[in-house]
Parts: sequence; C-alpha cells; structure tokens
Amino acid sequence: MMRIRQSTISHIAAAIFVVAVFCVGCASIGSPDGGRYDDDPPVFKGSTPKRNATGVSSKNISLEFDEIVKIENAAEKVIISPPMVEQPDILVLNKRIQVKIKDTLQANTTYSIDFADAIVDNNEGNPLGDFCFSFSTGDVLDTMEISGYVLDASNLEPIKGIQVGVYSDLSDTAFVTKPFERISHTDGEGHFVIRGMKRGDYRVYALQDMDQNYYFSQKAERVAWLDSVITTDSKWDYRADSIRKSDGTVDSVAYVGYTRFLPDDLVLLAFRETPTDQYIASANRKTHEKFSLNFALPMDSLPVIRGLDFDERDAFIIERSKGNDTLTYWMYDSLLYYRDTLRLSVTYQTLDSTGLYVPVTDTLSLVPQKSRAQILKDAAKKAENDAKELEKEYKRLEKQGDSVAMVKLFEKKTAFLSMSLDADMSMDVDKIVRLSFNEPVLPFEADSVIHVSHKVDSVYEPMPMVLIQDSLNLKSFELYAEWRPGEEYQIVVDSASIYGIYGLHNNTLKQSVRVRPLDQYSTFAVKVKDAKPGYRVQLYTGNDKVVRSDTLKKGVSVFYFMYPGTYYVRLLDDANGNGIWDPGNYASGIQAERVYYLNKKFDLKANWEHEIDSPWDLSDTPVYLQKPDEAKSADVKSKQERKSKNIERDAKIAEQQAWKLKKRADRKERRLAWKRKK
Repeated sequence: MMRIRQSTISHIAAAIFVVAVFCVGCASIGSPDGGRYDDDPPVFKGSTPKRNATGVSSKNISLEFDEIVKIENAAEKVIISPPMVEQPDILVLNKRIQVKIKDTLQANTTYSIDFADAIVDNNEGNPLGDFCFSFSTGDVLDTMEISGYVLDASNLEPIKGIQVGVYSDLSDTAFVTKPFERISHTDGEGHFVIRGMKRGDYRVYALQDMDQNYYFSQKAERVAWLDSVITTDSKWDYRADSIRKSDGTVDSVAYVGYTRFLPDDLVLLAFRETPTDQYIASANRKTHEKFSLNFALPMDSLPVIRGLDFDERDAFIIERSKGNDTLTYWMYDSLLYYRDTLRLSVTYQTLDSTGLYVPVTDTLSLVPQKSRAQILKDAAKKAENDAKELEKEYKRLEKQGDSVAMVKLFEKKTAFLSMSLDADMSMDVDKIVRLSFNEPVLPFEADSVIHVSHKVDSVYEPMPMVLIQDSLNLKSFELYAEWRPGEEYQIVVDSASIYGIYGLHNNTLKQSVRVRPLDQYSTFAVKVKDAKPGYRVQLYTGNDKVVRSDTLKKGVSVFYFMYPGTYYVRLLDDANGNGIWDPGNYASGIQAERVYYLNKKFDLKANWEHEIDSPWDLSDTPVYLQKPDEAKSADVKSKQERKSKNIERDAKIAEQQAWKLKKRADRKERRLAWKRKK
C-alpha cells in the first residue's frame, strides 16, 4: 500500500482550507492582468462501444468529452491501425465525436484510432495529447506497445506528424512493397506510441507519407529505420509522481506502479534521400547582359551550350557554383546581349532507369524582364531628369562660388564600375578581405593599382600584399597581407585602374582598417572521448548556424580568435570527409551521417581560454535529450515559454490567495479580541 507523509496531508488540508475561505469570503481581490492561460485539455468521459472493448462488430463509434471540442487537421493527424483503404468519416457534434468506419473490419484484430493531438477544446485550442481509442473484433485485445522519438537526422530537431509503422515481416522489401501493419505518428516533441501490438519481433520505420499508401514509394518522402529487429515486451515498474504545493513547487514525491511496455526509448533519425533526377530547375535572364541556369543536382562538369540563332564560341564568361549546379553566363558582345530573345540548347548528363548516365538536351528561349526598347526609354527619361537636377544644383553651387563642390558634383553623377571592399574599421585577425565587383572585370596588375600601407608612428608605410581571384565567383578577389593584431592599416584602390567587361571603370577607394587586439578574443578547446577519423566539431549559435568548424586531431579541436558570446557545440561524423552532412539511402542500407549535440551552452569571454570540463562522451546522453532547449526551433521554445508564464501566473494567484487568507484571519482575530474585551 502506498503511504503518504504526514506533511503531505497537512499541506492538502491547508489547501482545502484556503479554497473554502476564498469561496465564502465577502471581500474580493482582482486576479492578475489577463488571467491564467487556459492550458487544460478536454477530458474524455466515455464512449460507445467502451474503450478497449472486445467482440466489437459495430462500425459506428461515439466519444464523449466534458466540453465542446473540435478536431484540427483530422486528415493529417488521425491515424487508424491497421491502415484502412477508405478513410472513415469523423464528425464533431458539440461535446461528442462520431467515427463512422467504411472499410470491412478484419476478424480477430485489435484496432487503434490514434488522434494524437488533433482533439482540442473549442475556446483556447488546448490539445488532448496522445489520445488513442482501441477496441478488438475478437476475444483478445492486443496490448503491447512500443514508443520512442523521431528526430531530424541533420539537427536532432523533433519531427511532428511523421508516421511510424511496424512490420512482422522482417524482410527489407516489406517497407517498399506493402503497407504498415500498425502505425502511429509523432507529436510536437517527436514522440510516438504504437499500440495494439502482439508479442513478437518487428522492424520499425518512420515515413513522411506523401501519397498516403503507407509504404516508402517516393524518394521525396522523409524516411527513417532501425537497423536492428525489436521484440515487444512488458514489465511491472515504478515511476515518480510529484505532489505540488499551490505555488507550483514540489512538496513530496510518491512512486506509482504501472505496466511498462518495451522498448520505450527507440530513436529514429529521419532524412530525405539525395534526389537522382537531374534537370534544369530554373532558367532566367533578369538583364540583357547575362542569363542563369539552375540545376536540380550538382554536376561534375559544365553543360554544353549551343546557340541556335547565334555563335556561342567565346561568347561567355562563366561564373559557377562549387557543384556546377548554379551557372551564370555573362555575354561579351553587345550585338548578342542586345537581342530580346536568345535561343539555345543545353546538354547535360542524367541517370536513366538502369542507373547509367545518358545525355539530355533541353531547348530554351530566354527573354529579359525588360525589352531593349523599354530599357532605352527608361534610360533616356532618367538621363533627362538627372540633367535637370545637375543643372539646378550646378547653378546653386556656382552662385555660392563653391568650385570644389562643383567638381565633386560631376564625380558623383559619373557612372562608375560598382566596387566594394569587405574590410571593417574594426577587423578580425583571421578575416579574409574581399574586393568585389558587380560584373566581371578585365585583367589588371594588382600591385600597381592596389596599395596597402601599415601605420607606424602615425606614418603609413607601404607593405606587400597578394590578390587572388576567386575560382568560382569571378567578380570577387581575396586580398592577403600580414595583418597584425592591434595595428592600423590603409587600403587604397586607384581611380580608373580597373575596368568592367562593359566599359565602366572604378572610382577611387580608400579604407582605413584596425585589426582587433588579441585580448578581445577567446580560445575554446573541445575534447572528445574515443574520437574516430572523420569526426568534425562544429560551434554554432542559438539559431543552429555553424560559425566555426574543425576536424578533430588526436581527439581535440582548438578554436582560436573566437569573438566573445554564447556558443553551442555539436559533432558531425563526417564519414566521407566532404565537410558537410550527407543523408542516407534505404536501398543501399546507408544511414544518414550522425550528428551529436553537447547539451550545454558556453559563454566565451574576452582574453580567456575555455575548454569543456572533461572529454565529451558522445553516448553519455540519450539522443532525444542532447540538443539544448535554447537552441531548439521557435515552436518548441514558444511552448516552453507559455508553460513558464503559466507557472508565474499560478504563483501570483497563490500569493494573492495567501494574502487574502491572512487579511481574513486578522479580521477574525480582531473580532475575537473585541468580543473577549467586551
């Protein structure tokens, strides 16, 4: 028999007394502004047939609740096991939900209608989470369950609403040839429970079922699976049940017995396979001078371009992405790019049904957003307006006799090649300085047009530098010099020294730069226990944006020149060494590359050396608990924030009730004292 401590009984009695006094008192006190958030879900009152009944033959089910309810996204959220070919009708009538099954019920079968969090109250939309109604058409109700979590394999975010299903057929082909035998789906925290299972061995899968056929049939469907076979089981166990005070704090803990169904800690890591169908995803010509091709997949080589109404030989400067999946073609010849329509063919490689690469040719007709005639018309109108403004401003300056401003006015109105220098007044030690243009430029001698000077005793002294053109982005150049922490520099680009391919030249550029001193940075070391080749440590911010990445060397990664701030740590098991996360492939039996999160945040301070307390054991924390709450998605954080506000409001209400009780007790004591005195 469970025993309750005397202190617990005292607290319960005190709570009852507070409520009684609050109800009969004549004075009143206002509740906190806005009142408490209504987080109470609907309460299930009963059903016909009864929940968990056996020998059921009726296909009409009625569920009753304590308040008016509604169902959100029934077609997506409500799942019936075993799956049905024809979905049942689900009707809501005030406090009642009626389910009319259309399929023929199978004999001696346990059915589960899993509503997940679809049932909500009518006013606030609070969900009745994890609600499942079961019954059996035979004499036995199968009661085995399995449970666990489905997470995004790339970032361990919970996946909401994904199907999770099982097969007693343990072959690899079952998942791609026939529907799940029993299914469920995940809630907002990625948790799932599959009920109504028999004792036995199963394979477990997760599926973002796009075509609703309950098996993996499209590569675009997100998928996950367990490599090992699971066996259903159960045992008697105990779990802690907290008894709380009115302010929300824990008063005592009691242990309650229950039937624990196993396994209950499964983790499936879901991903979408890399598509294999290559095609031109988009082709556009935003301006006359260039056009862009975007392919669905990276390519090992460039496609072959053939002009159908022009000579394509030596006609382009090609700007490409790392995987050649985004290509921009800049045209040299004005006679070519002044055309309002370009007709061309594009030949590239794609996989056929046998898995072999074959050439495919697409024909394109590219038209700019504006015709040449419209561009000339707009340019003429702009030139006319600019001339009027220039004349008006020139006369004003001439009247004032400001000859310097008159010269600058003409420089301002002159069209220059657009140029930018990515170098701040306060620059990081390890920053790569970039000189960028808005169009490809003609070759130039960097040493004669770009000058870098080091400030020594208030005097700028010339110093060597190296300028390297980006092999992919032809409009960008990397400028390297011996930047010293705490020192000042000046970068100058001479006027009219660099020309774009369309004739414009640059204006003068002068930029002062001060490199941050070393005492403004942190150093952060991460040690990993039992490190393997390919492990890559990544530092990221709260929005999951990776800011630094480094391959482990002898189990350690050291990050220098870290700017002070809050960071989190994760690890990528980069099996193929390409530096990025890669999804898996079901047909090949390859799981997605694993990622691990350290459930801790690090506040790096200036001029400090930080390191984690002890070597990171990747298996120390369950996968579904690894990602820090602060780094999770906005939906999860919003839910946690709402719970926190409810606790605060509950505490404030309890405080006001205690205040009211004290006031009434004081009045009662004064009345008794007055009577005794009288």
